Amino acid sequence: MQSSTIEITHITRKYGDFTAVDNLTLSIGKGEVFGLLGPNGAGKSTTILMLMGLTEPSSGSMRICGLDPVRQPIEVKKKVGYLPEDVGFYDDLTGPENLVYTARLNGIPEREAEERALLLMRRVGLGEEMDKKAGKYSRGMRQRLGLADVLMKDPEVIILDEPTLGIDPSGIRDFLGLIVSLSREEGITVLFSSHHLHQVQQVCDRVGIFVKGRLLAQGDIASLARQLFADSDESGQEYGLEDIYYRYFEGESKDESNSHSA
Repeated sequence: MQSSTIEITHITRKYGDFTAVDNLTLSIGKGEVFGLLGPNGAGKSTTILMLMGLTEPSSGSMRICGLDPVRQPIEVKKKVGYLPEDVGFYDDLTGPENLVYTARLNGIPEREAEERALLLMRRVGLGEEMDKKAGKYSRGMRQRLGLADVLMKDPEVIILDEPTLGIDPSGIRDFLGLIVSLSREEGITVLFSSHHLHQVQQVCDRVGIFVKGRLLAQGDIASLARQLFADSDESGQEYGLEDIYYRYFEGESKDESNSHSA
């Protein structure tokens, strides 16, 4: 793996007696697409908030692009683009006008912003929608515009938090293809947080399985399968992410039932 862009070391985040993230250690390389896979409430969004400097860990440390999000949150935001599941835009502005507005907030000169906005509209497949108001965009189009918005400041890292919710299947395929090409062609590091197994399997170089605040396993699908099924009678079979994911849930369920009975 190339040099790490994201380094998380023994991070824990507690809210009172509730532990949202439990002793998380994770390293993500430059240009890698890493999938943070887990159900809703697993701690994925809390991890993202900490990386963005929007909430502080209870203990542990992290670096993103060599910066400490706790002490350098503004510098982090200059290098990291964040795309949530629901992007907000000014509905009475066109796509390019929304992008130029973002550029102004980031101190990008007007002429450069206008040129970059048009370039990125084409890059994300919205070249035919230049004059359409954002309020008329479909859900998939808004997410594409959101990706262009993130790219306006030329980030080193893109963090995607459930970005495909509500998009039709063909739109999802195109959107995921964009993510992969950005990573491969421009060396952007991508953290893709999702509970959709198939999507994560399609685009991610490695996967971290996240359940109840804990990272249970990480690696590419082949190595995870070897870890899980090495002693199985079916070890010669090929396994997908779904098999791996539910095997971990099965183990989690057994751990829970044992702790309840103790």
